Amino acid sequence: MGTKAHGRILFWEGASLWILSAPPGERYPKTDFHSHHVLQVTLALTGRVNFDGEAERASGVAMAIAPDLPHAFEGTGLVAHLFVASDGQAGREIVRELFVNGPIASIPAPKLGDLPARLRATFEDPRHTDDDLRALGRGLITRLAGGCADAEAPDPRIAKLIAWVTARLDQPVSLRDVAKLICLSPGRTRHLFVQQTGLPFRTYILWLRLMRAVELFVGGASLTEAAHGAGFADSAHLSRTFRRMFGIAAASLRVS
Repeated sequence: MGTKAHGRILFWEGASLWILSAPPGERYPKTDFHSHHVLQVTLALTGRVNFDGEAERASGVAMAIAPDLPHAFEGTGLVAHLFVASDGQAGREIVRELFVNGPIASIPAPKLGDLPARLRATFEDPRHTDDDLRALGRGLITRLAGGCADAEAPDPRIAKLIAWVTARLDQPVSLRDVAKLICLSPGRTRHLFVQQTGLPFRTYILWLRLMRAVELFVGGASLTEAAHGAGFADSAHLSRTFRRMFGIAAASLRVS
């Protein structure tokens, strides 16, 4: 399968940064309406971006989308998408800061400082590494959260549960399995998990599986290999899930 776009897709705990540029002379096709369980910050490093919600359309160079909001995206030029889990302290602070007036927010330039320019320069300079881009992504999260870092530690039982599941995404995992791991009943585990992460257990695990599949696919695996490596039944299951959460075909993420 050929390259669909030029870019990098990077991951770290609780977040991922996708910097993508459409092939020369082309623009990004408008996505289908979709939604996902994390907050999204999109920066037009060149050009502009547009978002359609269910009741509004917004355009700009720095936009944010609240978790679980159905939306469609289109844009031009070089674009950075930052996805942040909303269950951590920084994620909660960003949601509180950005979405006072609605689920689609324009981010004022002073709030971002020189980070968009630094992201572009770092991406375009081949001497810089993925770790350099991750550092800027972390800096962007901290800045948007008002200087807040994820210092608030999760319940150690949930931290243990997530670490255990993350190491086994290619295998079947049930609530009963993880309840036994942390010595709680399934009902109590379900309640504690939602309390700590803001998401049902199965929803959270699906997002982890999707991110693992994307990581494998952009690393060179086939869709089938990525699907199996992340615990999806097959490539069709992965493709359906990806389109539902991102509004585009999973194959479009093959980057150079």
